Amino acid sequence: MLLVLPVLVPLFTAAVLLLGSPPRAQRWLALAGACGLLASAIALGLRVHHVGIQVLQSGSWAAPFGITFVADRLSAVLVIAEGIVAVAVTAFGFAGIDPRREALGYHPLFMILAMGVSGAFLTGDLFNLYVWFEVMLVASFVLMALHRVQAQVRAAFIYVTLNLLASAILLTALGLMYGQAGTLNMADLAQRWAAGGTPPLQLPMAMLFLTAFGIKAALFPWFFWLPASYHTPPAAISALFAGLLTKVGVYSLLRVFTLLFRDLPPALFTLILLLSSATMLIGVICSLVQQDFRRALSFNLVGHIGYTTLGLGLLTPLGLAGSIFYALHHIVAITNLFLISGVFLRVRRTTELSALGNFYRAHPLFSLLALIALFSLGGVPPLSGFIAKVALVRAAFAAHVYWAGVVALVVSLLSVLSMARLWNESFWKAGPPDADKAAPIWQQLLPIGALSLISLLLSVGAGPLFAWTERAARDLLQPDAYIEAVLPRQELHVAR
Repeated sequence: MLLVLPVLVPLFTAAVLLLGSPPRAQRWLALAGACGLLASAIALGLRVHHVGIQVLQSGSWAAPFGITFVADRLSAVLVIAEGIVAVAVTAFGFAGIDPRREALGYHPLFMILAMGVSGAFLTGDLFNLYVWFEVMLVASFVLMALHRVQAQVRAAFIYVTLNLLASAILLTALGLMYGQAGTLNMADLAQRWAAGGTPPLQLPMAMLFLTAFGIKAALFPWFFWLPASYHTPPAAISALFAGLLTKVGVYSLLRVFTLLFRDLPPALFTLILLLSSATMLIGVICSLVQQDFRRALSFNLVGHIGYTTLGLGLLTPLGLAGSIFYALHHIVAITNLFLISGVFLRVRRTTELSALGNFYRAHPLFSLLALIALFSLGGVPPLSGFIAKVALVRAAFAAHVYWAGVVALVVSLLSVLSMARLWNESFWKAGPPDADKAAPIWQQLLPIGALSLISLLLSVGAGPLFAWTERAARDLLQPDAYIEAVLPRQELHVAR
């Protein structure tokens, strides 16, 4: 039961919220649901740590015939990160979401989206992964288009069109895979293919999965939907999307390619390295010319996604550990920065850099918290982004892929420049008269401060967390424990 609580808690919360209640009560119910999600995720993570991989076969139907939920180190730590984001964003929503959107269903949609993210992280079946993607897509599309502001509707259509294309490609890949193997249970597929049943269409299927998940993760050359859409909704919604949605695509790439396609020709993983490097370079270069804080963040989000897939291209324990660590760091930092943009909207009614400035003098505590988030994302030592980047550069050099390590270093330096530019333009330079500097922002500072503190804790506690990600990386590269946990021993014996 513990395994499905991260799915059931937001589902139950959404059902209660749909019954109707005053806006203030909805905020507190949503916060309680987010806290319940985080508590269940932490409990699940502790159980995985002490007991091992957790598996639930729904309805007592043994795999591969039933619906399977699986939690290993990778999925458990990502669900915990999701819970942290959910709590921070719901707390920010107390002052960051207007009553019109609340009346249109913001809070239940938020919970449905959280349910979809949890389901995607915990499913053990590729078809159900597709289903959870669709749950996320529907909820996120409606959230983006809430209140029907023209810019949001336009962005929502760009967003949903590209993601529907990804869903169609993914469904095509699943059809081919089921036709070849007769199953979509990931452990069963891995076990069959390891026993010599590799289908002849494995490479085309891998390319279809790479395209579908690459669109979801906003990898080059499919990333353009993200900077065209993420800057349009309210900051709380942008923060939720930025922190979680692309990471589900990254998780899917890590899971599927290490479990099912790791024995394909090395050229496939060289292609992933090339796509990751191009994503990093184009994202960070585009961010340097943006004149809006949120658009600059959107391109930075794209650029830093390349770090989260670089380890997959290297396919080494250190590379995968570095990518997983980077994903966790990035979830916290980018969520925090989009929430910070919400303070700009509250105080200045805009995130255009020309209208910002002088925040360091007018709001020193807020500026200090923003400095932590900006420099953490930029990778300034000794913050968590620096630790993850060092691990990835070391992994690239150890694998003798020197060009990828050099690209990671160059992008890291450009990221520092991008974050320094945002700090100067938004906080340090002399800005327009801060006529509304008395606007109350303390409610918004609480979640921002909490995420900044978590960024610092990721840096201070980098040793234990990196040890966890190293074990998660070894589990990905040696999936026997995953397969044996999901498939009953008699099924393994029969298949062999």
